[in-house]
Amino acid sequence: MTDPEPQPPTVRAVDYKGAPLDSEKGPGLGCFWTQLVVLAVLLVLTPLSVAWSWPFWISGGLLIVVLLLLLLAGQTVIFLLRLVAADRRAAGPRRPLASPTRTVGEIEDHGAETSADDAAPPGPTDGGVRE
Repeated sequence: MTDPEPQPPTVRAVDYKGAPLDSEKGPGLGCFWTQLVVLAVLLVLTPLSVAWSWPFWISGGLLIVVLLLLLLAGQTVIFLLRLVAADRRAAGPRRPLASPTRTVGEIEDHGAETSADDAAPPGPTDGGVRE
């Protein structure tokens, strides 16, 4: 049996509540979209309940539910963003799509790979001034 390859030091696990973040646990996109649809409906219905002269306890209840849904949807957004960040870190460094030049990380990696023997000979010691 072979041991799994150790992860490079630049890739680190994202902790969530003291353990590595597992994408199979917690709310998913379906739950998030449901929260947003219910929140949008209640955001429209709450001020309309006041305009339609519904009893104040219904309007107040709708307002409390809207505030709780805002909190819940905000926490779900944070959780989903952490999942995306964990997936991107696990995939390793990415190259910008529209960049024709090498990134700083690529230049540093290339510099570390080349040895002093492979380097070009140094230029003139007089600062490059020719007479």
